[in-house]
Amino acid sequence: MDTTLNLTSEEGLVAQLRAQDQRAMTLLYRNYSAALYGVILRIVKQEEVAEDVLQESFVKIWTAFPTYDEQKGRLFTWMLNISRNLAIDKIRSKQYRVSSRTQPMENTVTSHMVSSEGIKPDHIGLQEMTDKLNPDQKVIIDLMYFNGFTQSEVAEELNIPLGTVKTRARMAIKFLSKLIK
Repeated sequence: MDTTLNLTSEEGLVAQLRAQDQRAMTLLYRNYSAALYGVILRIVKQEEVAEDVLQESFVKIWTAFPTYDEQKGRLFTWMLNISRNLAIDKIRSKQYRVSSRTQPMENTVTSHMVSSEGIKPDHIGLQEMTDKLNPDQKVIIDLMYFNGFTQSEVAEELNIPLGTVKTRARMAIKFLSKLIK
């Protein structure tokens, strides 16, 4: 067996990967991990999660490499699609949605955007206004507007019918609009 790596071209790298040469996989990681990580991070928005997805991506690239067809596209494009799909699967997973809801406010993308613009709900008195709502309405408004839940997610979280969530949210917004005027 030839012990030299033919990695001067993409074809050589692909050939070495098909031969399951771990040195080629190491080189592949060194050359492409930063670019793939950047794409993954833009999707999942959390560094720790992006690192996990990157690791999953390279495991899948290694195990699925026999299915790679260079006639259908370049190696990087194939790897990018695997990484992007795993990142999308991650943010669609229930575990991700639950964990992203329970993060402290300072770790959320929304709070970074809000703080960078200098506008916070407590600066305009919105938090104090919601304190005037009845408890059933307040919890729904807090979940929807301060924690980013959808109405369906609120219904699931509070174990109440979706119609009840919509009615309480509508009544709360009506009440708050009167306070703002």
